[in-house]
Amino acid sequence: MDPHRFRQATPEDAQALLDVERAAGVAALGHIFPPGMYPFPSDEVRAKWEAALAEPGVRVLVLDDDVDSSRLACFVAHDERLLRHLAVHPSHWGSGLARAAMDAAVAEMDDPRLWCLSDNDQAVGFYEHLGWRRTGRTQASEYAPFPDVVEMVLPRG
Repeated sequence: MDPHRFRQATPEDAQALLDVERAAGVAALGHIFPPGMYPFPSDEVRAKWEAALAEPGVRVLVLDDDVDSSRLACFVAHDERLLRHLAVHPSHWGSGLARAAMDAAVAEMDDPRLWCLSDNDQAVGFYEHLGWRRTGRTQASEYAPFPDVVEMVLPRG
């Protein structure tokens, strides 16, 4: 799979974006959002994607899945400064797609920043491996049980 074939998402991709986010979230975040207590908020996440796809200044880059044409392999969403969302379908974990998506997004950003669940050790470790650093700022996430998210920046220089 060529990780450089990202395309701009369209409103027709909202369901596919939701599907990848749900697959990755359920696989990676069950220790933060136990599914029996906090079912995946599909309606809210779909609405978030519909809004992001219509928001001026937001880029949502997707990579179609070469193995399963009915889904996306990964996505990254960002605006000028904020990396908003990144996910890779679990069937592609370890393939380098997360790094390729990050590289594509960061190339289009000024003073890149992101917010990450502080207990998402896999993601925090990935970002730190790529040079991102915690700023010390935290806030509550938008979904129950509202765990902390930590702000990270990518120093340039």
